[in-house]
Amino acid sequence: MNKIEETIYEHYGLKVSQLTPQQGGWSSLAYKMIAGDRSYFLKMYEKSRASTPKWTALINEYVPVLSWLHNHSSLKGKIPVPLATKAGSCLCSNDDGIFLLYDYIDGETIGPRDLTDNQAMQLSDIITELHSHDEQLPVHTKRLKEDFDLPFVGPIKQLLTGQLSPVPSDLGEVLSRYTEQTNQLISEMEKLSRDLRQRPLRNVLCHTDLHHWNMMQTEEQLVLIDWEGLRLAPVEADFMFLVDQPYYDTFLHVYRKRYPDFVPQPDVLRFYKGRRKLEDVWEFLEQLLYDRQEADERTKTLAALTKELEEMV
Repeated sequence: MNKIEETIYEHYGLKVSQLTPQQGGWSSLAYKMIAGDRSYFLKMYEKSRASTPKWTALINEYVPVLSWLHNHSSLKGKIPVPLATKAGSCLCSNDDGIFLLYDYIDGETIGPRDLTDNQAMQLSDIITELHSHDEQLPVHTKRLKEDFDLPFVGPIKQLLTGQLSPVPSDLGEVLSRYTEQTNQLISEMEKLSRDLRQRPLRNVLCHTDLHHWNMMQTEEQLVLIDWEGLRLAPVEADFMFLVDQPYYDTFLHVYRKRYPDFVPQPDVLRFYKGRRKLEDVWEFLEQLLYDRQEADERTKTLAALTKELEEMV
């Protein structure tokens, strides 16, 4: 057995016969795992990555919410829920990583494609149901509540003002071209953050990462995956991903059957779009500063950072 297989056997009692790498996401590695006559999906957050604490900090908070939704809402079969270990935990770990194990979803990631009308309607059904649940859920949600914080702004400011050193020359050259625009966005987001904290905004369950790489199509059903960002937040935390999509009208038609008076609030949308932009910038900066990357991987990360900064203009 290799290290991963030993960990799975120890915590789940499953003898792994096959472990095949799959295309991973932003935050983790992925494997298709076969044990006995069943297929599983194994997600691994590498402990060596600087961003892993952020992605794993709330696993024990959001997984119980997913379990409750699976058992008490119309979302059963539309959201994946991690399988429990022998000890009843939703995760396990070894020296290299933190693991979540799921039943395997036999389907295809939407990825770079647009949603069809039927997929847009199914997505709207999922989000409509999700947004019907607020802070009255019978599970602990305190740590999932939106606080409009900007935890990555401090480190970005330090980078831009030379307080974090040493900064690699290739990274410093890129940052120097976009310092003014980045500072302008930071100032705008800090003001919105202060303003929104004072507003009586209603919080509901939101996925907060509704891009097409987090959607899978099975034979009959769209499935929404990767729930690390599950929060109690204003609905604009989800609508920021939807309002510019070509299928938005189709989505909204279904959504307004349940919420007929819904109109997104422009300043709240702006906050979520701007905050996500800064968060993505910091994710790439973190990789370039702290992760061990091969030369070609570093080149790709630098190009991705440059693209994010260019779109800030």
